[in-house]
Amino acid sequence: MTQRIEAIYHLRCDASQAEARARALAVEQSVEMPVSAIEDQRVLAEIVGKVLSISDLSGGVFEARIALASETVGHDASQLMNMLFGNASLLEDVVLSDAILPAELLVGFGGPRQGFAELRDRMGARARALTCTALKPQGLPPEKLAELAGRFALGGVDCIKDDHGLADQHYSPFAERVEKVAAAVARANRASGRRTRYIPSLSGDLDSQRRQLKLARQAGLDMAMVAPMLAGASNVHALARDNPDFAFIAHPALGGASRIAPPLLIGKLFRLFGAAAVVFPSYGGRFGYSKETCRAIAAAALGEWGGLRPAAPTPGGGMTLSRVPELLEFYGREVMLLIGGNLLSARERLTEETAAFVACVEGHSHG
Repeated sequence: MTQRIEAIYHLRCDASQAEARARALAVEQSVEMPVSAIEDQRVLAEIVGKVLSISDLSGGVFEARIALASETVGHDASQLMNMLFGNASLLEDVVLSDAILPAELLVGFGGPRQGFAELRDRMGARARALTCTALKPQGLPPEKLAELAGRFALGGVDCIKDDHGLADQHYSPFAERVEKVAAAVARANRASGRRTRYIPSLSGDLDSQRRQLKLARQAGLDMAMVAPMLAGASNVHALARDNPDFAFIAHPALGGASRIAPPLLIGKLFRLFGAAAVVFPSYGGRFGYSKETCRAIAAAALGEWGGLRPAAPTPGGGMTLSRVPELLEFYGREVMLLIGGNLLSARERLTEETAAFVACVEGHSHG
């Protein structure tokens, strides 16, 4: 029997159109042609999408649950994205709300090779929340970024990631940046006794990202960041599959352009493709995510899902040191808090402010 994906869409339309819209969506996301023109009985029986149910969510929004054949995906992450929302994403009144995947797809993709528990082991932080910050702004040369990273690391932060805007620009070439920042963090770790990780941001095509990972490995690193919506889902999955000793952090850049519900895209799909941690904009910051959305992203990243390792929810986007107690009260200990610009605003007191961030997280996590 053909295994099925259950794709869940929210349609904005009149009640009189809901059933026809759902049927049309099922065809669009499966065979993309008039069903009356299909003669092959197997295609009709197993490949054409089937409407499972339609529910009125009120306010002119209807939920359509549609069964799609999982064999149309294979084990290709980009093809999964295509089958879930490829053509439907072009319809302005359709949102991909969620997806229920059969066990064979979960096993095939595998999720993170290094998950939240492994991240904690690397930092020596099994019973507390993790801390993360970001190297900014882009435009600085490698020497200045390395100096900032060293000061962050002396403050004891668990992870220092590149700002996602840092790529392979002429003013900060990837190879030079990784070498100098990694060395600065290693010196600080020797001085502090901490296990701070530097996380470079991968960019370019898949060949470029593989070369960058090789350079990161040569510099003694074991983590990297990638933006799945920029790099491509299949490329991210390939990087995680082929580098099982690396932990990958997924950045959400361009994710808001997709009309895929954030808990599904960031919390579940990024995790499915191999992310050990998923960055997302927390409520009350520079972006507009609600508490409910943030809670759902965290739950999707951490929840039991076919045996996949959990990913660390990593809320950021304008977070401040003063909000750490509130954020830990909201997210609990199963989180990696990301504060970047607010720490950098401390300028000459950067190390002290970072140490205060770390102490606050550790104090509230153990309290």
